[in-house]
Amino acid sequence: MNIALIIVLPLIAVALIMTPIFAAILRKRSGKTFHPKRAVAANIASFFGVMLTMTILPLTGAFAAAPETAQAAAEAGVDGMKYLAAAISTGLGSIAAGIAVGSGAPAAIGAISENEKSFSKALIFVALGEGVAIYGLLISILIMFG
Repeated sequence: MNIALIIVLPLIAVALIMTPIFAAILRKRSGKTFHPKRAVAANIASFFGVMLTMTILPLTGAFAAAPETAQAAAEAGVDGMKYLAAAISTGLGSIAAGIAVGSGAPAAIGAISENEKSFSKALIFVALGEGVAIYGLLISILIMFG
């Protein structure tokens, strides 16, 4: 694969993702009507469109150079999917832990302020929420090294 192509493709992807934001900024500066919700929706749509394209193109073999490298490209695709699965398990586990602690910690603080003897019970509930992130990290380690 050409080194210029390796450099240019990510730049094109970033430019395509950022185009709706730049268009919204230019519309606001020129005094035309500006709809922030439309700009954000267009940015999200362009992001997912570019990511879907960048996911599908390597799977179709569009960048395969020669039949000898087809096996190496397939193995690289498997490794890429492995890293993607590990990232998703860690990310979703961390988001879930944040939601659990975000709702459990204020309730624990309220319970402790009313009765100081409930500290250990409240601490257990907050720690259980944090355990979800550790489980996500453990799954990602198993995916990567298993």
